[in-house]
Amino acid sequence: MSDAVSRETPPAPEVAAGVFSSRLPVAQAYADLLAGAGITRGLIGPREVPRLWDRHLVNCGLLAAAFDDGTTVADIGSGAGLPGIPIAIARPDVCVVLVEPLLRRATFLQEAVAALGLDNVEVVRARAEELAGHRAFPVVTARAVARLDKLAGWTLPLVAPGGWLVAMKGAAVTEELDGARRAIQRLGGEVVGVEQYGADLATEPTTAVRVRVSDTRAAGSSSGGRSARRKRGRGSGKR
Repeated sequence: MSDAVSRETPPAPEVAAGVFSSRLPVAQAYADLLAGAGITRGLIGPREVPRLWDRHLVNCGLLAAAFDDGTTVADIGSGAGLPGIPIAIARPDVCVVLVEPLLRRATFLQEAVAALGLDNVEVVRARAEELAGHRAFPVVTARAVARLDKLAGWTLPLVAPGGWLVAMKGAAVTEELDGARRAIQRLGGEVVGVEQYGADLATEPTTAVRVRVSDTRAAGSSSGGRSARRKRGRGSGKR
């Protein structure tokens, strides 16, 4: 695959209109950013460009159906903005907090948010463990960050009591769950189930594990029990 071909942003597939609706031009602009600055800054590989839509934007955008109106979703280890930015594009009513520790990635995210005009997105440069005890969110999500047992240790302390972890996962989700249930329970979480989104739109729907955090979990286990919900971000994940 030549560099010229690999860096040409592919046209949006038909399914993308069903995911992003009237916000499809914003999603296209984000795809252009990923295919340009995303490559030159090393956030994605050149070979990802031909599959930007199906593997990345559509896959992440489908997860937007998982959340209640007006909630706040923290995307942990956001990287190039996946899944947080597609969620924010598809759901302008949802507040999205992109949590990313690396400076070059956080800088890209800030520039992308400004360029796309996403006023429902906040970028936070920090590690998840640095936020524990300072911020908590009604919903936390992550994609391709770590196996579920390790991911639970990073993310569940950031979920407010009664809130949700909605973790994007792939084909090995059942195996991961088998090894993660105890860790999740120790952190005050309960696996509600494995859910799929977009089966009516895409040939490959998005799979996510949903974990509910106990309403009565001790404050010290839930980021000090302090919620950082923004005014327009109250609510919880969709049940």
